[in-house]
Amino acid sequence: MEETTKEKISQIVQVQRAYFKSGATKDLKFRMEQLKKLQSAITKWEPQIYEALWQDLHKSEEEAYLTEVSIVTGEIRCHIKHLRHWARRKKLSSPLTLFPSRSYIVNEPLGNTLIVSPWNYPFQLLINPLVGCISAGCTAILKTSPDSEKLTEVLRKMINETFEEKYIALTCGGKYVNTSLFEQRFDLIFFTGSPMLGKVVMAAASKNLTPVILELGGKSPCIVDKDADIVKAARRIAWGKTLNCGQTCIAPDYIFLNKDIKGKFIETFKKEIEHLYGADTQQSAFYVRMVNDKAFERVAAYLKDGNIVAGGKYDSKERYIEPTLLDNVNEDSPVMQEEIFGPIFPILEFQNRSEVVDFITEREKPLALYYFGNEKNGWDMIRKTSSGGACINDTIMHIGNDRLPFGGVGNSGMGHYHGRESFNAFSHQRSIVATPTWTDLPFRYMPYKFIHLMRLLLK
Repeated sequence: MEETTKEKISQIVQVQRAYFKSGATKDLKFRMEQLKKLQSAITKWEPQIYEALWQDLHKSEEEAYLTEVSIVTGEIRCHIKHLRHWARRKKLSSPLTLFPSRSYIVNEPLGNTLIVSPWNYPFQLLINPLVGCISAGCTAILKTSPDSEKLTEVLRKMINETFEEKYIALTCGGKYVNTSLFEQRFDLIFFTGSPMLGKVVMAAASKNLTPVILELGGKSPCIVDKDADIVKAARRIAWGKTLNCGQTCIAPDYIFLNKDIKGKFIETFKKEIEHLYGADTQQSAFYVRMVNDKAFERVAAYLKDGNIVAGGKYDSKERYIEPTLLDNVNEDSPVMQEEIFGPIFPILEFQNRSEVVDFITEREKPLALYYFGNEKNGWDMIRKTSSGGACINDTIMHIGNDRLPFGGVGNSGMGHYHGRESFNAFSHQRSIVATPTWTDLPFRYMPYKFIHLMRLLLK
């Protein structure tokens, strides 16, 4: 696919800046119309989206619907339903010292934005932020991953057919296109990717003091305590770990098993993998492949970092790696230092939860944390640690509620979105005080004759 040139990027930025300046995108009716146009476009292009995701990732239509399309269409419906309320000017109470002024918050669009998406959920993680962008009244330049070649082509056609370039435009290419984009001045950069690339984006944005929303990742821990329901824990963890072949930013990265249930969990995990994918995972129509040879080689190399107690098979021709449990893993090994982003699952043992808390808090804050066991102990684990989000007795599912903000903390990201938070992410909350002229109280004016009365009022 032809890369977008630096000159073309500059041209798009200029026309979008002029279009936003015209005020056309701020009109509430216009925003509602664009959300509905996006909704119709997704319905029209849905078969091609599924086919592209199968070709790029070996992702089944069922999984693509569950983890990509349904999340976006649900987001659109949410915004169409609530946008008028969210966009309404809000009156707040004013302190007595401001009498007779009135105080308001006005949500205004930030302006011209850049949305950069990764390859692992290339539809959801590009279009979901776009919903918030449209809802808030911004323009957008979209940038897809070069590893999502088939889907990028579908999205290019869909976006070009649905929107004018001066409003929403899609760009294609590798790191040189990214560099050209980051050299431009935007009012917001929304980036989803690795913490390493997040630092590059933030450094580039700092040159123009451009605000950023960074949805990153990290090593999200999963803890299974001795009082957990082992069957349900194994089933939910197996699903969360192998969804998209582990190429999920909120996938459980490593697992802490209480020594008392370790053996039972390993055996149950094996059975649950078979229930999900059949006796031969490689033949399953629902098991995704590693995105490219580089990713396959990186993840397959982790197999030597411990003793394989489940799985372990791989096929470089298909970029297939079987769901694998690794035991006796050294904390300093590569598999415990880097975000795995694949179906390799290193095991650590614990006896007391305090050991787990110490381990987690000594490292970078993860994007997610999963605890299986007594709910009270789960809340205690959450209170003593920090992560972008968390589940008690489940994995992944916190992303499914658009009433919950989604985002990282520390090394796993900054800012959040989904539902109303997506609208807020692309908006500026502007504080307004409106003061009538029928009176003019003397408190604030020099020589402050009535300052003693103000002090009495403020006590």
